Amino acid sequence: MLAPVTGSWAVDASVPLNVSQQAYVSAHPQISMCVDPDWLPFEAIDDHNRHVGIAADLIALVAAKTGLQIQLHPTTSWEDSLTASRNGDCVALSLLNQTPERERWLIFTDTLLDDANVLITREEHPFISDVSRLKHQTIALPRGTAMAEFFARDFPNLTIIHTESETEALRLVSERKADMTLRSLIVAANTIKREGWFNLKISGQIPGYNNRLRMGVLKSEQTLRDILNQGIAAITEQERQQVMNRHLSLQMVPEMVTDYRLATLLGLMLMAVLATSLFWAWRLNAVNRQLRDMAQTDALTLLPNRHGLNVSLEIDLRRAQRYGRPLSVIMLDIDHFKRINDQYGHLTGDKVLARFGRLLQNNLRETDSVCRWGGEEFLVLCFETDLAQGKLLAERLLASIRQHRFPCRGGITASAGIAQLEPEDTVDSLVQHADNALYTAKHNGRDQACTTEASRVAAAMVGGADLDDHA
Repeated sequence: MLAPVTGSWAVDASVPLNVSQQAYVSAHPQISMCVDPDWLPFEAIDDHNRHVGIAADLIALVAAKTGLQIQLHPTTSWEDSLTASRNGDCVALSLLNQTPERERWLIFTDTLLDDANVLITREEHPFISDVSRLKHQTIALPRGTAMAEFFARDFPNLTIIHTESETEALRLVSERKADMTLRSLIVAANTIKREGWFNLKISGQIPGYNNRLRMGVLKSEQTLRDILNQGIAAITEQERQQVMNRHLSLQMVPEMVTDYRLATLLGLMLMAVLATSLFWAWRLNAVNRQLRDMAQTDALTLLPNRHGLNVSLEIDLRRAQRYGRPLSVIMLDIDHFKRINDQYGHLTGDKVLARFGRLLQNNLRETDSVCRWGGEEFLVLCFETDLAQGKLLAERLLASIRQHRFPCRGGITASAGIAQLEPEDTVDSLVQHADNALYTAKHNGRDQACTTEASRVAAAMVGGADLDDHA
């Protein structure tokens, strides 16, 4: 049975619709919508089969402004709502993130609500600055959510424990049955207060993993999506703030409140707790970002160091392999760098390294990444670049190095090894291939670029001889 959604906002439609949009509204007296029945304070289905929460009020505003009659299609879980949407039982979904899986049958409106996600752990768990480096840890995530889909794709180092609700995910962490969960700051604060799980804390935040919550509609309903976008754009900041204040403030029962001073004091205390939580999350994010930058940046060249590139390199490689996109790496090594240190001193050697790093950075494409791999070695990551294109780029870099005036007489040269990512490659094997090609360039006389193909030919013709400055 469909239940009405749009009853609490008695305002006339204020969004001007074109002729085709007006015809759509007239031809569709009811728009069926599925929601998450247990996701307070964002949304839920109450005991009277009504859609309630932040999303309910925002969507009611959209309906009132556009003239749409949106009706609730009740379900018992979020997973049931997704199934009903895929089956066409409901035309719209109320509030969700856009993901590749959902794009198979849905199109999405503009953002209806932005919300920060934070990592929640027990109080004894250390702060988390880099999720990709965690080993043998578990994360509890509600089944069918966008975050569960993203984590399965981006963080295979974690074991996902699927739950049926937000509350269950937090309970597993509280009871030490899971190491962490990723939850909306608003939902987490609401659930922790309600359940009394004060042994939990915010331990980190992942850049790019915030909720950008939208409405989703079936792909066949582009006109409906355009109408909803107009309604979303028409919501004023004051209206949006009123909705948020209504659901994030302390809920009081009028018959039971006899001392309004106490109610006011409790309200102020709750606001202070929320403000402190938000400030804590902001400070934690700022400190983590500062620590991450220090740990991932080479102090001499100000380029990312080996650790800094490794943070994203594994994900970049998996993505290129999954979608069959070319990716190459270039390993560069300054020729006879030991002689520079011996002849001019380590201070001059440091200046050469710093200027060499800037020269590489200035001569790369915007999409390429460079880091100081170690000593006088630098690694360049080249996206959408095959082996032949990587060799051309490497030769261009070597030419710019020859022409540059460094703080030592006679200038310097460098050698380069280029390797292209293969389906079976790992980070270690790809870098090793580039290092082998660099070895060949050194063995053949330096000041040149060699590819992995040339390296294999050379290895078949001659044995491996050690080189004095390639270590």
